[in-house]
Amino acid sequence: MNCSRNRGSQSNSGKSFARKPVLRKIYQQFYQQIAAHVSGSNNSLVVEIGAGPHGASKVIPHCLQTGLYNAPWVDRVENAYQLSFETGMVSDLIMVDVFHHLQYPGAALQEFYRVLRPGGRVILFEPCISLLGFFVYGLFHHEPMGLSKTIEWKFPDNWDARAMDYYAASANAWRVFCKNKGRRAIQKRWKVMACRRIAAISYVASGGHTKPQLYPEFLLPLMRMLDAICQMAPALFATRILVVLEK
Repeated sequence: MNCSRNRGSQSNSGKSFARKPVLRKIYQQFYQQIAAHVSGSNNSLVVEIGAGPHGASKVIPHCLQTGLYNAPWVDRVENAYQLSFETGMVSDLIMVDVFHHLQYPGAALQEFYRVLRPGGRVILFEPCISLLGFFVYGLFHHEPMGLSKTIEWKFPDNWDARAMDYYAASANAWRVFCKNKGRRAIQKRWKVMACRRIAAISYVASGGHTKPQLYPEFLLPLMRMLDAICQMAPALFATRILVVLEK
């Protein structure tokens, strides 16, 4: 993650978010779904790891937005593998499109477990590889799906989290939480409170951060109706997954 490619993607995300009102509205809906699972009250410490310009604080005002690099929307620089928070200090950790950039997810989850209070939650929002998801992420997404890659749970000896390389495997959350590639290890320590596949056709057709928008803004309500219809067949149409883990 620690490379110029990641810095460039942050810049592109900010530009696309500024020029696409549809994208802003869609992310607001995503964060509303996330906010419904936050365990803490207004006085709790809710932290977003790897925040983008869409940012959780627009929906959860008391959320602290962190990132690997400084950016206009980042309150504090943090590394997911070596968080600066004290043990048991955080009520909730939110991550949108971050888990699939963690080359060693087990090591990161161990650190999340440390900083969370009892009953605290990790809330992930990630790509989902349904039939449509396979088509979208396989043919049109700039990041690899990594379907055949071994998911390395723990980092090797003498590995330095401050010098990590860029890593992406967009299918990782789906593989871990839907296909059980590591879920058993997670269940030894965490309660899986939710694992919901979401048909976000409106997001796919918006073009996201890198592709052209395929419908005008005034059709967003119609696209959300399409989302609701496609939600009845998540194995075919889900392109997002919402996962909630509780300590």
